[in-house]
Amino acid sequence: MWLRFLGFPLALAAGVVAAALLVLGLVVVLAYPNLPELDALTAYQPKIPLRIYTADGTLIGEFGEERRAVVAIADVPPLLKHAIIAAEDERFYQHPGIDYIGVLRAAYTNLVYGGRRQGASTITMQVARNFFLSSEKTLTRKLYEALLAFKIEHSLNKEQILELYVNQIYLGQRAYGFGAASQTYFGKSLDQLSLGEIAMLAGLPKAPSLYNPIANPQRAKQRQGYVLRRMSELGYITAAQYDEATKAPLRARREVSEYSVHAEFLAEMVRQALAEHYPEDVYTRGFRVYTTLRKGDQEAAYDAVRKGALEYDRRQGYRGPEGFYEMRPDATEDEYDDALADHPDSDDLLAAITLSADAKQVEAGLRSGEKIVVTGEGLRFAARSLEPKTAQQKRIRRGSIIRVQREGKNWQIVQLPEIEAAFISLDPQDGAIRSLVGGFDFGRTKFNHVTQAWRQPGSSFKPFIYSAALEKGFTPATVIPDEPVVLEAEETGSQRWEPKNFDGKFEGPMRMRTALTKSKNMVSIRILDAIGAKYAQEYVTRFGFDADRHPPYLTMALGAGAVTMWQLARGYSVFANGGFLVQPYFIHKIVDDRGNVLALAEPKRSGDEALRVIDARNAFIMDNMMQDVTRVGTAARAARLGRSDLAGKTGTTNEFVDAWFAGYQPTLVAIAWVGFDQPKTLGRNQTGGVVALPIWVSYMEKALKDVPEMPREMPPGIVVLPTGPYPTAGGESSMVPEFFYQKAVPPPEVLQPGPNVEPVPAPSQPPSPPA
Repeated sequence: MWLRFLGFPLALAAGVVAAALLVLGLVVVLAYPNLPELDALTAYQPKIPLRIYTADGTLIGEFGEERRAVVAIADVPPLLKHAIIAAEDERFYQHPGIDYIGVLRAAYTNLVYGGRRQGASTITMQVARNFFLSSEKTLTRKLYEALLAFKIEHSLNKEQILELYVNQIYLGQRAYGFGAASQTYFGKSLDQLSLGEIAMLAGLPKAPSLYNPIANPQRAKQRQGYVLRRMSELGYITAAQYDEATKAPLRARREVSEYSVHAEFLAEMVRQALAEHYPEDVYTRGFRVYTTLRKGDQEAAYDAVRKGALEYDRRQGYRGPEGFYEMRPDATEDEYDDALADHPDSDDLLAAITLSADAKQVEAGLRSGEKIVVTGEGLRFAARSLEPKTAQQKRIRRGSIIRVQREGKNWQIVQLPEIEAAFISLDPQDGAIRSLVGGFDFGRTKFNHVTQAWRQPGSSFKPFIYSAALEKGFTPATVIPDEPVVLEAEETGSQRWEPKNFDGKFEGPMRMRTALTKSKNMVSIRILDAIGAKYAQEYVTRFGFDADRHPPYLTMALGAGAVTMWQLARGYSVFANGGFLVQPYFIHKIVDDRGNVLALAEPKRSGDEALRVIDARNAFIMDNMMQDVTRVGTAARAARLGRSDLAGKTGTTNEFVDAWFAGYQPTLVAIAWVGFDQPKTLGRNQTGGVVALPIWVSYMEKALKDVPEMPREMPPGIVVLPTGPYPTAGGESSMVPEFFYQKAVPPPEVLQPGPNVEPVPAPSQPPSPPA
């Protein structure tokens, strides 16, 4: 009786199940043929970003919507595989794409606890979703996900599926795949990760933003603990490994930059160039660009610019804290990051929130949560701001935002400089850029002072005027009076002008060589007046300068026009290489993601007579005169390098607004500049020799360390003749040898100008026969 009573419900249930299976089977039969082809998996082509390298292979930049570092499954550490499986799909190697046990467990949990408490997506299903489906939570999408999982398992083996997952899964911070995430969060490759770091990464797929160790370190630590516990339960790690990894601190890197060399300005130049040539796929095709930068040169240039700017700024005194943040009495380490949100770190100049301060010590908190103490010499720079009587806005107190820098084991209070500084160096033989620093900090301003800033070059422009004078019959021995000059408005193009020498002194008649060595303004004006401003304006275009940026007035003699550092480096290359105009370039080679060369630079080199813009004799004599500048002239501080093959010219504009040094050695031209973005004075006597030259010397000291000295060979067509006698520093008189064009030997009155000419040293290069 009871069997008949139960028979009908059981039969009904069986019928319902059969009908459901029939409908499901019909859906599968109809849907399966419409599933997408697996070409996206079998011919996997991820969006690989543009990557930029130095000439010696160091990564300096990466641009793309997605950070990626594709790795082969053979290169994935076993521990990472185990961590992923423990966190995401413990029966990955047993199921056919759908984990039926996991589905039943999830269904039971959701039925008992209600709601959508637990899912059952396998790694294969996640691959299907990431490649082919949206993230919408609908029954249809789930069905297609399951069917695709079956299809994927039928077409690929487990290791291929896992490799796709490892490289495709999104892990936060624009990082796709574990290779990219490893670099993003820890600055390491996968094979360098600790067990704790592996577990943290393996916990990210579930909710990358929620378990982000940078944004949510506490939740990331909890998730890491779960992954480690599952690895231990599944026998992937020992109890000792579990304990060690659980207790180890979780330190994710907070710096966005992941490059060992600071070359952000040039990397941006490369990005712009590639975007112009490959606008559709510059960020997805995996282009690799090898620049002409050398790692050692770039590091030396970056360090020199930072040091030079900070030394100048330190001489101006401490301005006070950067800002103020109202700290609660019970503030915790978690608040440091909020307090410093508007004060990003600048390399090793770290923003810090003051926790307590007095004349003997300052306790501060860093963005990382670390507490530091500054004492002794570390307080000297900011000592006045620690005095009780100091105005409140300039006093360091609890809540003050300050800058600190580590010096060895100790900390010191510093500040971000208000000035800007920039640097460029290149090979004068072919124009290859060897270093480029467009400003103090790319994070502070993206404005590239090397290529974008038009500034007055000051006296660094004089060599081009002197070069023009050589072509008009002047010689290094030509005597020109260093006497006052007054120019009316029609001669200057603006207003009446009474220029002065830097030191305010007038030294009477002197040789042209001496005038350049001492950077005498009056002599330069007289030279330009003699050769004609129009002629000089046309002549400087030989060096790559724009004529319209240098109006044909006598003010051009003092560098009152406008140049970029890029132009000035190109111009000085003509003197360095013997008279050839080479074009600067910064991209050596472009290859695709398979290593196929798409473009290769073929620069024209000096020695090609088609590139000659000035006579070899002119270049030699100008080089020789500029050697005196670095030996006994306004750039005599360069003598500390102990080399005889250096030449260059200082530059300081009116009211000390711009400070320059432009100089070279036969294999390397380098330009240093210091100034304010909104032009204003650097301060009295802050000349190119004081502010910019130390940057140049610091760079050259490292860049030329293993480069042998290269004395110049005198070209044919030059003769060496005695001139004088000239009075010496000891009060006696002596003859001085000088270089002249062989076909333009000056008359005796030039060779023997008389006793009242300013004494000068002999030329830098001893007389030698033509090569």
